[in-house]
Amino acid sequence: MRLLHTSDWHLGRSFHGVSLLDEQAAAITRIVALAREHEVEAVLIAGDLYDRAIPPAEAVALFNDALARLSAGGTAVVAIAGNHDSHVRVSVYDPLLSTFNITIRGDVRRAHEPVLLTPRGGGAPVAIYPLPYLEPAVDGPALSGEPGRLRHEQVTRLALARLRADLSGRPGHRAVLVAHTFVAGGESCESERELTVGNVDRVSVEAFAGFDYVALGHLHRSQQLAGPRIAYSGTPLPYSFSEQDHIKSVRIVELAAAPGAPEPAAVQVIPLQVGRPLRTLRGPIEALCHDPAHAPAEAARVRAILTDDTLPLQAMARLRARFPHIAELRHEPPELVRASGDERHRQVRQASSPLALATAFFADQQGRPPSDAEAELLEAALAQALRGGER
Repeated sequence: MRLLHTSDWHLGRSFHGVSLLDEQAAAITRIVALAREHEVEAVLIAGDLYDRAIPPAEAVALFNDALARLSAGGTAVVAIAGNHDSHVRVSVYDPLLSTFNITIRGDVRRAHEPVLLTPRGGGAPVAIYPLPYLEPAVDGPALSGEPGRLRHEQVTRLALARLRADLSGRPGHRAVLVAHTFVAGGESCESERELTVGNVDRVSVEAFAGFDYVALGHLHRSQQLAGPRIAYSGTPLPYSFSEQDHIKSVRIVELAAAPGAPEPAAVQVIPLQVGRPLRTLRGPIEALCHDPAHAPAEAARVRAILTDDTLPLQAMARLRARFPHIAELRHEPPELVRASGDERHRQVRQASSPLALATAFFADQQGRPPSDAEAELLEAALAQALRGGER
């Protein structure tokens, strides 16, 4: 059986205030086309369907359209709620949609109820277990039957024990897990929402033993853990500049014909190649505005890091004239050589006047003495301050 693994669509997300809905629609169109091209029998969407619990109407309409197009092509869909989703809202029609071979699971209590598929070309049946994001404070007591907060590892193992109990009653089935969590060893980036403080949100790779394929969501970079059997598909688009070097993709998974095979799944990673690219440019403003080497970035979303000694006037407007999709501007002047703490104390003690003290502070902060014009401004400001601020 052939599956397509994707995740973290984050429909309704914006990038520095700019809507990504059109690019998200293009990514979905590409995913639908790949599902048909590779004749996959199920598309697995491993959580974070939307970017927030109450998504905009346009994002809901886009998701519904994606489900309709996949279903029309005869492809089953198995989706789960992620930590950005409302578990109740995304799965409210799950019982009804299941009649159309579409599953959107948000109720952890039903995670042990698999989606059962029989391969079109023959082979062992497949049980796909949709395990939505687990919130330890809520799901821990429900799964353990005892009060008290559990760690992600503990609550995940409790949930997986229920899944394995169901699987034990299905001899001859291959098992696929769809989950949304942070597995230890995964590489994160700045656009992901922290699940907890510290590393207590990590779940060990060993917790997922016994499944032929584990389709993960939450981390935005496409990556595999301990071989291709356990993997994150990553987001279909970059959602922060920390993702600018990611190759956004989906995973086509070919399950072995029978359970217990030495290689339970063969995986092909297919780049999506949609959406506007991201670029970070660093240098003085004149170089960024005129250097031909930066021409490829003119169509990209740009983060500009200016290294001029002082922030140029109207820097954003000047940069936007060349890079119309510029999203972020930073100013990082050359590293200044500042005085040590002892040297500052010495300068304070030796300052013969308020002007001498202000001049020493300016030189320490700027890494140079004030120019003649700046010295005149300092002297005038101090004189005004000594007069009590009179104009």
